[in-house]
Amino acid sequence: MKQEEKSPVYGRDVMELVTVAVEYCVFLEQAEGKERVEFVDTMVKILPLLYLKATLLPKYEILDAEYVPEDFVTEDNYNIVRANISIIMEDKDDYLDVFLEDMKYSESPILTTVSENLADIYQELKNFVMSYKHAADEELMMNALCVVKEEFQYSWGQKLVNVQRALHEVKYAELNDY
Repeated sequence: MKQEEKSPVYGRDVMELVTVAVEYCVFLEQAEGKERVEFVDTMVKILPLLYLKATLLPKYEILDAEYVPEDFVTEDNYNIVRANISIIMEDKDDYLDVFLEDMKYSESPILTTVSENLADIYQELKNFVMSYKHAADEELMMNALCVVKEEFQYSWGQKLVNVQRALHEVKYAELNDY
């Protein structure tokens, strides 16, 4: 019997999400010194893949609430990734967002940043892939899968589509400048 038949943690859709998530995390961890054009070009290609792969996951149930996935991303890790992106994006880091929860109480768009949204997505995905890397326990892997799917639905999925819109604007506005 194949492993994916025994457990959904090894299913094709899950492993494809893991693969794209690892690629995303590695790219952000190695982003320091990249040119904005290259950075944005890569992001506008990888973000839709992440979205697609996350939407293909079925709904899973947490097997045991005691098996809580560990947070691998420290505040320092997060801040380094966010700062590197902010440096790359320079004056294009800020954008107006109308899909934030605070928008319910505001009559004008809220200013947010590409760097913070990408770092938030990084944190979710890095914790997920590290749970897969370090877990020999399928229950822990399953719980990590449940958490990343749930967080996609309620948090990082919306951030992804919002920042994708901002990056699209940067990419094609810069192409028109040449």
